[in-house]
Amino acid sequence: MKFNIDKYLFGFSILITFLSLHIGYGQNTEPISLDQAKALAIQNNYELRINQKSYAVAKAEQEQANAAFLPSLVLSNTSVSTNNPLQAFGFKLLQESVTTEDFNPDKLNDPGSQENFNTKIELIQPIFHLDGWKMKKAAKSKTEALELQNERSKEYLQLEIEKAYMQLQLAYEQQEVIEKALETGEVNLKISKDQFDQGLIQFADVINVEVRFNEVKNDLLKAKSNVLNSSEYLAYLIGKEPNDILIPTEKLTMSEYPEPDSVKMSSDRKDLLAIEQNITAQEQMLKSSQYQFVPKASAMAHYEWNDNDFMGFNVSNYLVGLQLSWDVFDGGKTLGKVHREKAMLEKNELYKQNYLAQSELELNKARRQMYDARDAVEIAELAVEQSKESYRIVSNRFSQGLEKTSDLLYAETQLQKQELNHSQALFNYNYALSYLNFLTK
Repeated sequence: MKFNIDKYLFGFSILITFLSLHIGYGQNTEPISLDQAKALAIQNNYELRINQKSYAVAKAEQEQANAAFLPSLVLSNTSVSTNNPLQAFGFKLLQESVTTEDFNPDKLNDPGSQENFNTKIELIQPIFHLDGWKMKKAAKSKTEALELQNERSKEYLQLEIEKAYMQLQLAYEQQEVIEKALETGEVNLKISKDQFDQGLIQFADVINVEVRFNEVKNDLLKAKSNVLNSSEYLAYLIGKEPNDILIPTEKLTMSEYPEPDSVKMSSDRKDLLAIEQNITAQEQMLKSSQYQFVPKASAMAHYEWNDNDFMGFNVSNYLVGLQLSWDVFDGGKTLGKVHREKAMLEKNELYKQNYLAQSELELNKARRQMYDARDAVEIAELAVEQSKESYRIVSNRFSQGLEKTSDLLYAETQLQKQELNHSQALFNYNYALSYLNFLTK
């Protein structure tokens, strides 16, 4: 019988060696603190960089809205050739080259080919464009809203970094728990083998210990994979290549907490301010569409040169004036736009009310989650202490041959389970606290 169990255990040791080769991933490790992770995320995160480009687009649109106030200046050069009698005579007038012969009826009716080279500088200055003025204000409010949204996105990214960092902490904590359980399993395997050699237990008991040891070994493989997954996700958030395994420099511990009922939602929350700015922008858009019914005034001026030679500047003239325009009726296009902007404003106001109600619900839910998570940590701590004591008693009795193998394995399994539950409870509590802070600032 001794030969059989030794042979069995030899094969088992080969299996353990094979599994160990797969546990050592052979990657370098890089320690990282939570503050470092947050700083790197602000610099490198893809979502933030995309948001920055969206803000740049909004700024550019705001610059376009300045056209309602700033002048437009156009420089052009036009070269034409015609035998049209009216245009040919007009070109000669512009070139100040009309002679008596040009009034000959035959010459008037058949002027031949006449060329004109026109160089012009044209200036248009808006004077009174109420709709453009409101459009500019709307663009400014939209830009400010987007800036606030980007700031809120940064705050959300900070929350996501905290969560990812805590997940990495949790992954390492659980790996340590399982590694400790593996060491305990090795000790129990040796004890059970010795007891089998002494005839104190059955071979089936040894197999049960080995099965439990295999389970722990498999759990360790999963735990190490979870470490890699958590490390790669954090690396993605902070814009790093997942070449090295990240290691948190802080342990997973219980953070200080306020009384949840004392925490209130701030009226200066960036997302709430952004909604207000969007409503302001929509109000300006509505006024802009209404002011399209108001007349517009612009000043205009141009200075030009006409010559029958290319790029000639022999003859010049100017024109200055004031244009007053009023779109009396455009087929209902402007009226439809007014109705659309009004509906959009009402939609934004309803969205604000709904968003505030949802935010209040989410805050109340977060308060309760924090209470529950805090209680769960206390219960988990007590369960760990009880499981440790239970395992100590059962283990001592087992080593003396006074306890069944099944009782030992149950106590060992319960201890590992409770330690894993405790680390999970710490994660849940810390994240609940971070989320509550996010909702209130």
